[in-house]
Amino acid sequence: MNLSTKKDAVTEDYHGVKVADPYRWLEEADSVNTREWTDEQNERTNQYLKNYPGRKTIKDNITKFMNYPKYSLPMREGEYYYFHKNNGLQNQGVFYRSKSLELNEPEVIIDPNTLSEEGTAAITNITFSQNSLMLAYAISYNGSDWQEVKIKNLVTGKEYPEVLKWCKFSNIAWNEDHSGFYYNRYPNPDSVLPGEESNYNKVYWHTIGTPQETDKLIYEDLNQREFSFVPEISDNNRYLLLKVYNGTEPKSRIYYRDIKSTGPFIPLINDGEDYYSFLGNEEDVFYIYTNYNAPKGRVVSVNLNQPEKKNWQVIIPESEDTISSLKMINNKFVIASMHNAYNQLKIYDDKGTLQKELPLPKFITITGLAGKKNDSELFISYTSYLCPFKIMRYKFEEDQLDAVLETNLHLQSNQFETKQVFYTSKDGTKIPMFITHKKGLELTKDNPVLLYGYGGYNISLTPTFSPSQMMWLEAGGVYVVANLRGGGEFGEKWHLDGILEKKQNVFNDFISAAEWLIENNYTNPKRLAIMGGSNGGLLVGTCINQRPDLFGAALCLVPVTDILRFHRFTVGRFWTTEFGNAEKDPDHFQFMYKYSPLHNVKSGVKYPPTLITTADTDDRVVPLHAKKFAATLQEVQTGDTPILLRVEKNAGHGLGKPTSKIIEEQTDLYTFLFKELEMSI
Repeated sequence: MNLSTKKDAVTEDYHGVKVADPYRWLEEADSVNTREWTDEQNERTNQYLKNYPGRKTIKDNITKFMNYPKYSLPMREGEYYYFHKNNGLQNQGVFYRSKSLELNEPEVIIDPNTLSEEGTAAITNITFSQNSLMLAYAISYNGSDWQEVKIKNLVTGKEYPEVLKWCKFSNIAWNEDHSGFYYNRYPNPDSVLPGEESNYNKVYWHTIGTPQETDKLIYEDLNQREFSFVPEISDNNRYLLLKVYNGTEPKSRIYYRDIKSTGPFIPLINDGEDYYSFLGNEEDVFYIYTNYNAPKGRVVSVNLNQPEKKNWQVIIPESEDTISSLKMINNKFVIASMHNAYNQLKIYDDKGTLQKELPLPKFITITGLAGKKNDSELFISYTSYLCPFKIMRYKFEEDQLDAVLETNLHLQSNQFETKQVFYTSKDGTKIPMFITHKKGLELTKDNPVLLYGYGGYNISLTPTFSPSQMMWLEAGGVYVVANLRGGGEFGEKWHLDGILEKKQNVFNDFISAAEWLIENNYTNPKRLAIMGGSNGGLLVGTCINQRPDLFGAALCLVPVTDILRFHRFTVGRFWTTEFGNAEKDPDHFQFMYKYSPLHNVKSGVKYPPTLITTADTDDRVVPLHAKKFAATLQEVQTGDTPILLRVEKNAGHGLGKPTSKIIEEQTDLYTFLFKELEMSI
């Protein structure tokens, strides 16, 4: 259905190429015209979806699969186990503690549901003092990346009066006597120019019980406005470390100084060419995880007295499997490794000798490891496409692995199966793909299939449970996840093969996945839907441009679509290492302009039914991307195939979204799919 949105005669010159931008006025989110246009779009979408007769059943089934108790990993602090729990349909999980690992009769520590009527206040970070008697916690409102830090005495229950603002992706490092902590934050927005609010990250010392205005500046680097500095304290409390990042680049530096010193920080690793993470230390020997000369990761020891790379000792060498996450627990290295896009768990001693591989199921994602360097027990949580969660405890001395918590509520997982296949992409690269469906599925070429992808930022798509996904499977749908290049499934090279001038590899991988599913009789184009969010929204937007004939429906969620201008808004400038910078670099412009979803919509093409989503307070991928893309597609769309836009109110990029909003959003998404793929429910 062709819809017309007001167009302005706006063009921009990119290295001699005139590029039209007729919907730039939609970038003005708070203007009356943009608000009215957005309200009209929402009303049109609501009218289209609410009339589907199976909508209530879809919502009821999603709610059914959502309604089970959800627990976080228990954290042992002093004589208590601390944990988050959502009873099932609470908007936000509550933070509790219990003296028993049965977690019965718990005591409420923080209930974020009391902080917002709509349930949009979420706990985003929890950090205990070293004596386990004090707690600093961060709260996000309306899905924003910005957070406020509050402090609580766990003995008296007292909430301290100060609220620390201007925090984003901040870390808290308590000192030994729990009188305060180091943390990183950004300047008060009123003190910087517009557009600079997420620059000039600094490290401060905060003394408990004092106002933020009196915090002591510990470190800043005004010459590196886009760097962030994350404080951490060494195991022996002797050193204050700074982990240094430049945006979303998978690269870092490490600085340190004696914690009692007021002198300059010493660069331990300062080349900024690879990724480094501090794991722990023994006196002056630091254990570091790095991908330096090891794209899949390794562990090295660095002696502060001989810090040159030639003196580093390899503790755990690179292997065929990528390191996903690791911690030092019980003075051992506990490593979740990535084997063909799913996790395995191995334990090494402090000399790097493999001691044990824990017997966990195949096709899982390890979602958490909990324990401290000197603890005698390790907690593990994992999930899969058919398992909401399971929490295990491993006792080192007894060599004993036991289940602590699990749920299979509403779920007969033995009725479904997951398998993994490897297909060939356009350039001959083998790509893994997970396929989940009811057992006994017949390959009739007519099954409804939902293909999901991401392909970016070194992020791996490993098996994960979703209530709406279970509703889809129960209704006879097939759920497929392709592990595209650009992700982290096979190390840094896999990531690098899907960025900048190689970004087209990601789109080719996704299109090849769709073609494989059709060629192998799972489905046909009219019954094949695709879905992706954020960078995955970019993926979906590009693929419906490049192969509109291949898909029966598309869910383009919180997408990046204006690849020429993304760097001008909020944190978009940090993405240039992934996408490029069309404004500054003419070579970048050439390959970015070729695939940018907004700039490759063509007249006379019948696009598949497409639902585009965003949120009005998304301060990461700002709503202009979804709005401009929707307007552009609606203008050229032929026939009565819908191009819809859904703009959620009082929500962000997904951080801390309340359960009620999740259910409403997922109901809309799957109503759209059931309607367009002509599924019964």
